[in-house]
Amino acid sequence: MQQPSPNSQNFPSASNAEERGEYYQGHTYDQDGLRSIHNHEFMDDPLFRKAYARGVRAAGQDYNWHWRVHVGLWAAACASRLDGDFVECGVNRGFLSSAIMAYLDWDSLGKQFYLLDTFRGLDERFVSAEDEKAGAFEKNRIHLSSGFYVESVEPIRQNFSEWRNAIIVEGSIPETLPQVHASRIAYLHLDMNCSPPEVAALEFFWERLIGGAFVLLDDYAYHNYRSQKLAIDGFAKKRRLHILSLPTGQGLLVKPAKE
Repeated sequence: MQQPSPNSQNFPSASNAEERGEYYQGHTYDQDGLRSIHNHEFMDDPLFRKAYARGVRAAGQDYNWHWRVHVGLWAAACASRLDGDFVECGVNRGFLSSAIMAYLDWDSLGKQFYLLDTFRGLDERFVSAEDEKAGAFEKNRIHLSSGFYVESVEPIRQNFSEWRNAIIVEGSIPETLPQVHASRIAYLHLDMNCSPPEVAALEFFWERLIGGAFVLLDDYAYHNYRSQKLAIDGFAKKRRLHILSLPTGQGLLVKPAKE
């Protein structure tokens, strides 16, 4: 049994810690649906700060996704040591992928990063009835009208132009999946806010994912996205796979070396 945690109200907030550049145990992390008094001094790491700032520049604003980005950077750094390319399905403005490419000094790796998106929100042809019941169309409308979702690929091309090995694929998944020519994939990030394209991408890429490859599921445990979790769970159950549910709202799957 763990010792009960102290009351987080006794500690300064993360925003106060940020002013001093201190994120050690005892300060409260409270953003993006996650509240914790546990150690989060990764936020002091200069490499993390630089990478996160590059993500903010891509998005045009700070969404306070520090811990979620920390998870993505960790998975990508581990995957960078494997023999395989990177794929992201659901790029939007490129917050996480830009942070990863800055963090890893992308062009030095000799890998390709495939970046797939409609770059104009959800394609309603590929939204399940369960997603629709969960409000996918309304969320899509709000994200487009607020400017959270990008509506053109051109600013995305400009954002990623600093890297040679970034391949932007515009269009709807699953239709664009054959445009990914990588034969070996070490990192796959799924963030499409609806379940059929995510399951289709997993099905399409599964045999190309090498043993030990990292699959990061952005919405797996996120509030109000349970239809995606259930769809991904169905994929995993068929293959006797286990997905790690994270308090950031993400899910993490490592492909077994042997199935």
